[in-house]
Amino acid sequence: MGISANSSTSLDFSDVLSMINEQEHANLHGEQYDIVSKVAYLLGINKRIFENEAEPPKLAIYKKLEMDKKARIIRNLCILRTQLEHNFLKVCQGIQQEGRSILGMPEYMPLDAMQQLSDDGIEIYVHMKEPTPYLINLNQNIKSRINNCRDLFPEWINWNYLSDIFIMPDGLSEEGTKKAAAYYYENMNCYPYKQYLNWPAEDEGNILLNDRKFVTLLYRWNNDEFQNLSLVSDVSEKTKANIYTFIENSDKCVFIVDCENSDPYSLCAAIRNLEPERLQKIEKIILFDDIHAASAWELLGSYVKIPVEYIMIERLKDNKSLADVKVAARTCKEFYTNNVDSFVLVSSDSDYWGLMEELPEAKFLVMLEHEKTSYALKETLIKNDVFYCYIDSFYAGGADDIKMEAIQKELARSVKASLDLNLKELMCDVLNRTRIHMTDAEIEGFIKRKVKNQLSVDVKEDGEVVLSYRFKK
Repeated sequence: MGISANSSTSLDFSDVLSMINEQEHANLHGEQYDIVSKVAYLLGINKRIFENEAEPPKLAIYKKLEMDKKARIIRNLCILRTQLEHNFLKVCQGIQQEGRSILGMPEYMPLDAMQQLSDDGIEIYVHMKEPTPYLINLNQNIKSRINNCRDLFPEWINWNYLSDIFIMPDGLSEEGTKKAAAYYYENMNCYPYKQYLNWPAEDEGNILLNDRKFVTLLYRWNNDEFQNLSLVSDVSEKTKANIYTFIENSDKCVFIVDCENSDPYSLCAAIRNLEPERLQKIEKIILFDDIHAASAWELLGSYVKIPVEYIMIERLKDNKSLADVKVAARTCKEFYTNNVDSFVLVSSDSDYWGLMEELPEAKFLVMLEHEKTSYALKETLIKNDVFYCYIDSFYAGGADDIKMEAIQKELARSVKASLDLNLKELMCDVLNRTRIHMTDAEIEGFIKRKVKNQLSVDVKEDGEVVLSYRFKK
């Protein structure tokens, strides 16, 4: 995995292209199962599916959601709805011909689901002569409660698309339930684990196979296209194994990060999706930040379990970055003075090939971004046997928390700058225009008694913020 300035460059274009395609393929795909596991739980899919390691839904998520009342309620409602659809005629016969109640048909309607609902404060059972009102009651409860599960899923997913699969179309009318039932019976073999949901029921195989497949289909059902696959998949195990091998074969390893040519959220997600115990030889991450780079770089140290050295590079000229010079100088210092033999270079800037070429005894692994990387750089890395991977191919969900903190911190700064008010100065201006005299003590008292509690902030639908003072006589 090291590079040599004397590496062979005799490969022709077709050889290089083939090797690049092989390298690109190696980065894809490590599948994610977080979303499909939660959807499977809420739909009421049997626990034994979660317990089977060969099936996509994960038992750890099942156990976690079992402790969540709002998730448990939706699951039990969906279980009862599916069981009622499966056994509708038998339940109807049991009520009308045998005088049984729904509570007295455990072979058709699971008592544990009804008991859990009752324990959670949901009473849906009523004495009735046929099961349609019971089904409508289930549909009504699901429709009114599904939004309680919004916070179980990431912010980026379209909640309208996702919540809609739990809601039976026109499911509060007898006609609607009959139409939905007919469609379900006709296409039952297409439904995941034969569990009822609202979808086009196409022959897609297991739609809950993994997050990438499910979310892609979910958007397609709504005439939309889901494009950010890093939110629903991870890099392959082969890519991770290459990274681990590179680090384990080093004596001392350091991350060198050109912040101007990298994304903090992708890097954070990449590091957090690697096994911490396999990263112990990484001495530190050195961030070379620039005024024009993303503001979130200063937060990275709080989200990874590797020491971070943060360097803000000042510009002598606004249009000229000194990052590449600083990166090159510091990398050489780490190699010659601190005996660091291996570097993970995080940058898509092809200029750093010159640095790697001038340190032939050092070992490099390069982390790039898809849209920022030139074919020429990938060609050069391939020809010189330097392994590279894409930080924006790692599962991006690992950066949700740093993104939220970055937004909130930047928003706080922006709001403060936009609403830069000083009430004492404002009062002095008001008193000057009204020709009223107040002492400093009187001004402070007036602000405490008459102003603080009467200032309000309203946010309109178009996002406009209105700061107002409500005058009271």
